[in-house]
Amino acid sequence: MGPSPWVFYPAETACVVVDRTQSTVKEQERPGCVESGPRVGWCLEQARSMNARVAHSLTPAGSVEDMLAGVEPAPGEPVVRSSVDKFYNTDLEKILRDRGIKTVIIAGTAANGAVLHTATGAAMRGLKVIVPVDLMSADLYAEQYTAWHLVNAPGTRRQTTLTRSDLIEWKK
Repeated sequence: MGPSPWVFYPAETACVVVDRTQSTVKEQERPGCVESGPRVGWCLEQARSMNARVAHSLTPAGSVEDMLAGVEPAPGEPVVRSSVDKFYNTDLEKILRDRGIKTVIIAGTAANGAVLHTATGAAMRGLKVIVPVDLMSADLYAEQYTAWHLVNAPGTRRQTTLTRSDLIEWKK
């Protein structure tokens, strides 16, 4: 028998997809980026099917048109633009709070950039942070460092859970 799934409720959980664009997902620089794309898309489908909040982010130079197929925003889903911490100088916190969100599932690239700093930003705002390790991508060392940092650093360790996308279960 394998590990038990983590159960999430759409009324209080949001899926935040960070920086999945043509300019950030590069096979040579971040080998896991291309490979993780279908899993990120599947996670989004699951969240949307349960009417959970989904939000997206871009780098300061990114554009919605540059977002990868399968993970692009659906109509009405918010997109914020910032550097590595997607809460910084954006309305992401307001978007989540206005919907009653208590937990964020963070997926995207780069693990050691936007994933790490957005997860830290969420934890510092009192949100529970879930990071499926198979939905964050960078080079292997950066992925391992990010996972270690999130569960060991003083600002994130009490708020962060690492899991895999196949262990996410949604309940109404």
